[in-house]
Amino acid sequence: MSTLRTRDLIINIPERRDGFALNMTVEPGQVWGVLGPNGAGKTTLLHTLAGLLPARNGWVELNNAPVKELKRRAIARQLGLVFQERQDTFPATVMETALIGRHPWLSPWESEQGEDQALAEQALRALDVEGLSSRLLNTLSGGERQRVAIATLMTQNPDIWLLDEPTNHLDLHHQVRVMNLLRNQAQSGKTVFMCLHDLNMAARWCSHVLLLYTNGDACWGATESMLVPEALERLYNQRLISLKKDGLSVFVPAP
Repeated sequence: MSTLRTRDLIINIPERRDGFALNMTVEPGQVWGVLGPNGAGKTTLLHTLAGLLPARNGWVELNNAPVKELKRRAIARQLGLVFQERQDTFPATVMETALIGRHPWLSPWESEQGEDQALAEQALRALDVEGLSSRLLNTLSGGERQRVAIATLMTQNPDIWLLDEPTNHLDLHHQVRVMNLLRNQAQSGKTVFMCLHDLNMAARWCSHVLLLYTNGDACWGATESMLVPEALERLYNQRLISLKKDGLSVFVPAP
C-alpha cells in the first residue's frame, strides 16, 4: 500500500502570500477530509498532490519518491483523482468511460481483457449505475456522471484516492452510499483524501481533517480534535451551534 507525504509544501495560490507549510503523512486506512471556504486552495492542493500543478515550495512524496520525478503511468497506478468539474468532450458509453480506469495497467496498444471488464462491472454496480452501462455519458444527469467518475476511479484501483467534492450533484441516498463506499475502501487498506463542504460529512466519515484558511494558514489532525466550534467559526467566518446525536457531532449555522 502507498503512503503520501508532503514536505514543507506550500501550494501556489496567485496573489497570496506564502501559507503555512504542510508536513503531513497520509497513510493507508485513513479517510481525510479537507475543509475550507471558497478560495482557500482545496482544489489546488489536490492537483498539487497528484503532480498536476507545481508547488510554490516543498514537494510531495509517493512512497518516499518525489512525485515530480515519477512518470505519469507510475503515479496513476498508485494514485487516482476525481475532479470537481469534467469536460466530457468525446462521445463514450458509461462502460467505455469506466474502462478508462484500466489504462495505467495496460501497455499502449493492449486492449482490456475479461478481468478489466469484471472490475468495471463491479465498480458500476457499487455506484448504482450498472443499468446505464450502454448509455452515452453526455446523456446522463450530473449526479449519474459523478457516480460514473467515482466508478472509473474504483476501476483504476489505485492505493490512494483523491476526490474533489465526491458528493457533488448527488441526492441524499447516493451521498450516503458514496461516503460508505469510500470508508469501506479505506478499511480495505486504501487511502482516501477528499475535499468537502459539509462539516457533518467530515464528522461522520473522516478519521482526519485538514483545515485550510484563505490567508494560507492550515492545521490538521484527528477529526475529533479539529472539528471544534472555535476553529470552524474562524474557518468559515460563521457562528455555529454544535450538537451531539448518537455520539456524533452535528454542526448547524447559528441564526
